[in-house]
Amino acid sequence: MIPYDQLFENSRRWAAERTALDPDFFEKLAAEHDPEYLYIGCSDSRVPANEIMGVGPGDVFVHRNIGNVVANTDLNVGAVIEYGIVNLNVQHIIVCGHYECGGVRAAMQPRDLGILNPWLRNIRDVYRLHEAELEAIPDEARRYDRLVELNVVEQCLNVIKTAAVQRAYLHRGAPIVHGWVFDLRRGQLRDLHIDFVARLRDIQKLYNLMDAPPTS
Repeated sequence: MIPYDQLFENSRRWAAERTALDPDFFEKLAAEHDPEYLYIGCSDSRVPANEIMGVGPGDVFVHRNIGNVVANTDLNVGAVIEYGIVNLNVQHIIVCGHYECGGVRAAMQPRDLGILNPWLRNIRDVYRLHEAELEAIPDEARRYDRLVELNVVEQCLNVIKTAAVQRAYLHRGAPIVHGWVFDLRRGQLRDLHIDFVARLRDIQKLYNLMDAPPTS
């Protein structure tokens, strides 16, 4: 475990390394915030958004929670999506899950988890929606991996259901929503190849908000 005081020393060393490469790095960083990507991922400490994407500070607007859930009742993620689209003009929204996800594993356990219950219910609902497919997978580890993937797909759909995404896509053709999974065992990102336009078209049969006025 890294000692607490060491964190400040690490930060000073990191800042010195940055300015050695680019003396104006922090001046430029403070001057603008113009990320192209909004990343919605899991809070797991093993999956740092910038590092797995190979990008630096300022390149990605990040929101993380347990299980990379996009719940329609969660004002936090809703505000992040709205701010990313309206204020930052992001071009891509990425929902990124990961194998070995503790939140997904917990959601597969039939037990009382206290305050986590209503949050994990979002993932349990994904299991319910895809129960036939998941129960047909005999290997528990593979079933767990598949639930991670299906959860990403469903959370992408929840992003597409939002008025902010639909309205922005109507007016400027962006953002595009993507679903990824990070494979901790291999250090690789997997693109689940969400067909955004087709998914949007399907979603609009029930969740068409294209003509909805901006929310206050």
